[in-house]
Amino acid sequence: MTADTALVVSFEAVGRGDVARVGGKNASLGEMVVKLGAEGVAVPPGFATTAEAYWRYVEANGLKQRIVSALGDLERGKVALAEAGQRIRRAFLDGDWPKETAEAITSAYRELCGRIGKPDADVAVRSSATAEDLPDASFAGQQETFLNIRGERALLDACRRCYASLFTDRAIVYRATKGFDHLAVALSVGVQMMVRSDIGGAGVMFSIDTETGFDKVVLINAAWGLGENVVQGAVDPDEYQVFKPLLADSSLVPIIEKRCGDKKLKMIYATGEARPTRNVPTSKAERAAFVLTDAEILGLARWASIIEAHYGQPMDMEWAKDGASGKLYIVQARPETVQSRREVGALKSYRILSKGKTITSGLSIGDAVVSGTVCLIESAKDIGRFVDGAVLVTSTTDPDWVPIMKRAKAIVTDHGGRTSHAAIVSRELGLPAVVGTGDATHVLHDEQNVTISCAEGDEGFVYEGSAEVAIEELDLSSVPATRTKVMLNVANPAAAFHWWRLPADGVGLARMEFVINSHIKVHPMALVCYDTLKDEAAKRRIAELTMGYVDKTDYFVDRLSRALARIAAAHHPAPVIVRMSDFKTNEYADLVGGAEFEPEEENPMLGFRGASRYYSPRYAQGFALECRAIRRLRKEMGFTNVIMMIPFCRSTKEADRVLEVMAANGLARGEDGLEVYVMCEIPSNVILAKAFAERFDGFSIGSNDLTQLTLGVDRDSAELAGLFDEQDEAVKWMIRSVVTKAHEAGAKVGLCGQAPSDHPEFAEFLVSCGIDSMSVSPDSFLAVKRHVAAAEQAMETNAKETKRA
Repeated sequence: MTADTALVVSFEAVGRGDVARVGGKNASLGEMVVKLGAEGVAVPPGFATTAEAYWRYVEANGLKQRIVSALGDLERGKVALAEAGQRIRRAFLDGDWPKETAEAITSAYRELCGRIGKPDADVAVRSSATAEDLPDASFAGQQETFLNIRGERALLDACRRCYASLFTDRAIVYRATKGFDHLAVALSVGVQMMVRSDIGGAGVMFSIDTETGFDKVVLINAAWGLGENVVQGAVDPDEYQVFKPLLADSSLVPIIEKRCGDKKLKMIYATGEARPTRNVPTSKAERAAFVLTDAEILGLARWASIIEAHYGQPMDMEWAKDGASGKLYIVQARPETVQSRREVGALKSYRILSKGKTITSGLSIGDAVVSGTVCLIESAKDIGRFVDGAVLVTSTTDPDWVPIMKRAKAIVTDHGGRTSHAAIVSRELGLPAVVGTGDATHVLHDEQNVTISCAEGDEGFVYEGSAEVAIEELDLSSVPATRTKVMLNVANPAAAFHWWRLPADGVGLARMEFVINSHIKVHPMALVCYDTLKDEAAKRRIAELTMGYVDKTDYFVDRLSRALARIAAAHHPAPVIVRMSDFKTNEYADLVGGAEFEPEEENPMLGFRGASRYYSPRYAQGFALECRAIRRLRKEMGFTNVIMMIPFCRSTKEADRVLEVMAANGLARGEDGLEVYVMCEIPSNVILAKAFAERFDGFSIGSNDLTQLTLGVDRDSAELAGLFDEQDEAVKWMIRSVVTKAHEAGAKVGLCGQAPSDHPEFAEFLVSCGIDSMSVSPDSFLAVKRHVAAAEQAMETNAKETKRA
């Protein structure tokens, strides 16, 4: 039998050029077996039936005319989709195998059993259509997969059911939408050694961030048991993110996100039942534990990078961990078809101006904000009552829900992660979605007016009523080049990836206190002194937040280092300046357990804040935790682009004390390339700029505090608002002076604040001073970049005219 007429081929005999013979899924498996096995990528052995086998089955059972008849009746409106699909599927299921085809399949199965080393080996049987997994058409979830299939008779029956699944209602609709001829698509069946993930774990992996298209991370979702629950969105899985550029160094652990999902169910083998698999509840221990170790997370991420490099495009992969052997496998790989194909000439920015109370939250899919009316549907049998343009609220979705998902304004689910069916389809349709809320079907009701927000980072929110939203488009097609660096102020790590496409020169201000407030919530000293805390309510809350951490302080270091890593990753290898915590005492006191550790001050703005805390017995142990997080960020994770910055440093003596404390905590300036900057926000920083420059590598001008302390104006006073002016001549003198003195001493100077975006003439002034950088909010970046370019151009023109004169 020739290659063109072969009915069955082993994975070793096919590659990605064989989509027409064995479909996209099986062609990809063969490609990885042949080309990537030597690089360590493990794929379970198996074989595939060919398109030739499918067409022989169709011909032997006279199915072509029956397909044409049923689809013709559907097109003419004589029958509904459900009836047409049922007629075609029944015809396939009632068919008989041509003898030669059946023998080819069973012979290949026996050979596979021999390779595995056991008779009637359990196998996974997967559909692979000849038009699926193409770069511009993701057919994910359109055909069926059958797990834990044993024996020749069960295998032939599963293969027959795969053929029938080519005509599920959802597959018929999907092909029609994508413009594929139903009779031009064949189906190949992949038969693979079953990985015992029923006693291990499984999940989905992308070599790109699925929400923003950030191409330097690997996203991994994981759950206990077989992987179908992750794909279907039946569980809320673990989520891990790994920074790809640092994977080459085996001494580093660049895992920038580890989120433990609740994983309430797991799919396992069934015994003595009609179905070969079943769902059972997980134990409390399983719910609290991560499915993968750090080494396994890194191993999968390296495979994702290898697969992506081989295919030359971002990839969507499924993986499984064998609970018996402990080995990891890749069981599917196909092109990612949403973010990698997105044309970005502009970034759309959504800013919520006013909103109602938060009703529920989950993982955000997309980056838009929409308002609409809830249509709550808990069962697929009720999809007929969906109202076009409504916000679809349901427990979870599968491919049968696609027809109404297309008509929705947004989607909210109880369960599922970023790689669930609801998330994938929402992305393809360009719909905002909030998945894995846990309680949406309980707290929302029909005809309720709500706002769905996916524009605030990784977390998506459902707000009561219609929010007031400002939408702005940032045109990236013509960003001018400037000598002066324009950097970003970043506070929210969850939103860091949203801005990765901005051609910024790095991050000029990453506010640690915002991260502590939003991601940690606990006063660091309350973690250090947990056992002796007097506030029992705070103690209970801390116990909840730090569940799974034996040492409570590890919670702080872990959460802070990973949150900052997201910011550092988004702009790597450009510099990211992290300002150490700069809460005022009243703000520290508002953290969980904070009241016990903070003095009451009449004027916290000028009180116990910034550098003075870092060496004080009141907070030194808290600062040590901040240092541990930075050390881990730079030395263990590998983000050496992170620069430390000390706020509100009143004197050179204080600077020396802080640098000593840092060195004692493993962060000596100059060691391993560590640079340390100081905020220039106090007149003493300007007056003694040369002395400060001997101790620090750079200055960042905090124009708000510098204006306040130069003019003696309380910046929070409404009565004095008219006197608070960053462009006052005294303030400008301060800025010009520090730039000059710092440059004479070889130190860099930047400014972080909104003045350059609000006042073009201020940007021009800064350029005239020769400032090295300005750092602004992301939505102001383009305006400031243009102001700076215009100022530089004007200076150049003036210089030329002066020279001529």
